[in-house]
Amino acid sequence: MSPTSPTTHRRPPHPTPERRVTLERIESYLPERSVRIEELGERLGLRRAELGVFRKFYGLDTLRFDPELPLLDLLRPAARGALAALPTGRRVGYLAYAHVTQAVAPAHVDIAQAVTEDLGLTGAEAFGLSHQACVSSLGAIEVLGELLRAEGGEDGEGGYALMVTGEQAYSPIVQHVPNTSIMADAAASCLITLDGEGDVVRSFAVRTLGEYAQWLELTAEQNTEFGEQYGSRIAEVIHQACAEAGLTFDEIDLVIPHNVNKLAWRQTIKELEVAPEKVFLDNVPRYSHTFASDVFVNYTTLRDAGRLVDGAHYLLVSVGLGATFGAMVITHRAAGGSR
Repeated sequence: MSPTSPTTHRRPPHPTPERRVTLERIESYLPERSVRIEELGERLGLRRAELGVFRKFYGLDTLRFDPELPLLDLLRPAARGALAALPTGRRVGYLAYAHVTQAVAPAHVDIAQAVTEDLGLTGAEAFGLSHQACVSSLGAIEVLGELLRAEGGEDGEGGYALMVTGEQAYSPIVQHVPNTSIMADAAASCLITLDGEGDVVRSFAVRTLGEYAQWLELTAEQNTEFGEQYGSRIAEVIHQACAEAGLTFDEIDLVIPHNVNKLAWRQTIKELEVAPEKVFLDNVPRYSHTFASDVFVNYTTLRDAGRLVDGAHYLLVSVGLGATFGAMVITHRAAGGSR
């Protein structure tokens, strides 16, 4: 081009806005069999005084526990419930089975694949996630969202993915987390797409403190150190998730947490300097800690009771042994509500 040639000015292309992950349906399932924590004393090797600590200070009372229930029977109801929202003619491209205990079945059994086949999801790519422990279900939503974005497709024509979580307290060493909680059975599932009509995922913040990775081998000093900073670490991740969502914590309608115990959450509530009513703890004495299913069990409890408000912002929070802290901000959209 000569110096006198006219110059064509091109406007830089507008960046394409990132498509939003939406949770089209969330469902949970709890086995019918309910036991009081005292009934598990002999199985867990806990004395009456130790059980009294779990009841009086940690706020545990009853939990769902059915060792005779096959794992697929535990996972199936919530997964089928979530799939009921799949539009006619559409298909699920990915299934992620998020679990906490790395060995949930014999080594030759791929539970993610078994669930996919059980649900008739022909052609879906199935895989498991576990390294974020009890945060794995929230992390799986992020992973599935990224897979759907990478897959492409025009607006309204994106694919679907299914997050399945749930496992059983099949042995005493799995069921009893010393000085922390007593694990219970439950399952949950989320049908996920992009730019759908369900709850909008606004952010996901996560932080792992690798120095606590060998949880069962921590020294007394390390356990004390972890306990002292527990509340502040959750608070940091909560505020990070809010900031990434473009919100302040005051704009969050309710915290929907994991059910580890009431003592840990009282510590966190103090750190956050909020009213106790802002953190939903009603299910701690009802169901105890259900691995990575807690936040979704609590979500469906609130939804079914009519306590989730269209357009309101909610914070899903969990902590996994290892130690991973995770928080996800969602905006609820009720059927027929705001879009």
